[in-house]
Amino acid sequence: MELDFERCYRAVDSRDQRFDGWFYTGVTSTGIYCRPSCPAITPKRKNVRFFPSAAAAQGAGLRACRRCRPDAAPGSPQWDVRADVVGRAMRLIADGVIDRDGVPGLASRLGYTERHLHRMLSAEMGAGPLALARAQRAQTARILIETTDLGMAEIAFAAGFGSVRQFNDTLREVYASAPSDLRTARGRQRAAVGAGTITLRLAYRPPLHARALLDFLAVRALPGVEEVRDGTYHRGLRLPHGTGRVALTPADGHVAATLRLTDLRDLAPAVARCRRLLDLDADPVAIDATLAADPALAPAVAAEPGIRVPRSVDGFEVAVRAIINQQVSITSARTTLTRLLSHRVDHEVDEVDDDQIPGQPHDRRGGLRGFLGAEELLGLPDSAFGMPVGRRESLRGLARAVVDGSVDLAPGVDRGEAVRGLLALPGIGPWTANYLAMRAFGDPDVLLSSDLAVRRGAAALGLPDTPTTLDRYAQRWRPWRSYATIRLWRAA
Repeated sequence: MELDFERCYRAVDSRDQRFDGWFYTGVTSTGIYCRPSCPAITPKRKNVRFFPSAAAAQGAGLRACRRCRPDAAPGSPQWDVRADVVGRAMRLIADGVIDRDGVPGLASRLGYTERHLHRMLSAEMGAGPLALARAQRAQTARILIETTDLGMAEIAFAAGFGSVRQFNDTLREVYASAPSDLRTARGRQRAAVGAGTITLRLAYRPPLHARALLDFLAVRALPGVEEVRDGTYHRGLRLPHGTGRVALTPADGHVAATLRLTDLRDLAPAVARCRRLLDLDADPVAIDATLAADPALAPAVAAEPGIRVPRSVDGFEVAVRAIINQQVSITSARTTLTRLLSHRVDHEVDEVDDDQIPGQPHDRRGGLRGFLGAEELLGLPDSAFGMPVGRRESLRGLARAVVDGSVDLAPGVDRGEAVRGLLALPGIGPWTANYLAMRAFGDPDVLLSSDLAVRRGAAALGLPDTPTTLDRYAQRWRPWRSYATIRLWRAA
């Protein structure tokens, strides 16, 4: 990836936090790398190099700055926009695919050879897939060291390292400190709510309109799965190695997250999914600038800057919600979903008590759980669905396609291929497929022009309100039409 030196240096000189995560500043005279907004004195031009990823900076022999903590910066917003192989690979690496399946598993998911994938990532990111995964493991390990009392060997394997020696060597190289020194430096800060609980801050680029996110999630919240209460969003999670629960509270400059995991190897994927749910890697300044250029949207952008697209922690969950929500109100869909969930087989063991997570709501099953999976849905009787036969069979057809692998709803999916696969299933039309593209696949440029609420919002703002005319008008909002869709919903 080409980085313009002058533009990057100006961002560093002005300590512009909007560029955090876009690139990293290497200072050759000190041997460290920083985020652009680092408060330290601006280094001389001759001592500066710019890198497209933390892994690239580490590969150049630089260690992370202890002051600005560049590994905790928001992710690059380009992965929200880019749907190419590199963008898909970065999303899958963040979700822990290399830790679970290795580089061969990542390459297989993307449909490329390992060698070609390494070449593409090295050209764009300055580092290959293993180096990128290694940088993520180092960050995960640092979080566990600073927020838990786990032993170092436990942390090493929970973070995805193959051995304690590899863990020690990596942390010494990345942070120029022994793991035990990192714990001492942070005063042994840890969550006081039991083993398996992690507290951390999820950074974002301001502004963030938190109320709009919480409003959207609250009106669709499903009992036993999620709840919004006192400014905090709580939900259960289905994760690769087990289950989990999270409490997310928006704050100034970050979202406070308390995660309760049955398997600490799920920390990186849990964090990635929470970031994706709240759209925390977006660039709201760039998005709002494009939408505010339209006089019809400018007042709404000025009144509510930083609107995000609420995404998902589970693609299958969003797909089920979308099918049930076709041609019915949100309230009616929520009632149907609640009934569906009430018939699930309660075979999961409740590993922890809810009072171990501060503020975690209780329900009659004893805690929040993730949404049901595809195989669970296929095991439900006809009486559980409470909907027309056609819609019930659409859900089952979707679940069978997910189980047999003919439809992939993972974060690193090829968006176009996924939409085509969905449209081939009975009962799934363009609205459902596009809704999934926006919320499950992270496509920033989807306009649901046939949606009744979108059309009402357009009419309220004096915009064309038929699908064809609205589609034509909305070309000026590209590539951020998903964000325009959220604003039109709010206008309605």
